[in-house]
Amino acid sequence: MNKFSPDHYQHQGIQTWDYIAAAELDYFLGNVCKYISRAGLKPGEEQLDDLRKAQAYLVKKIQLIENAST
Repeated sequence: MNKFSPDHYQHQGIQTWDYIAAAELDYFLGNVCKYISRAGLKPGEEQLDDLRKAQAYLVKKIQLIENAST
């Protein structure tokens, strides 16, 4: 582990940011992916905390899409 590659961001053999880049996710969806993938794995953080963070970014993305279509 190094400071740019902590264990809680590598799951099933792929770095989360590599997946985000490959999928060309925007800021909001990238953060949803990040928080879901590390939920329950980051030392000192509860799974529910990360899931709530993912939810906040997803809600914001939905709002942006809804507002763009009006």
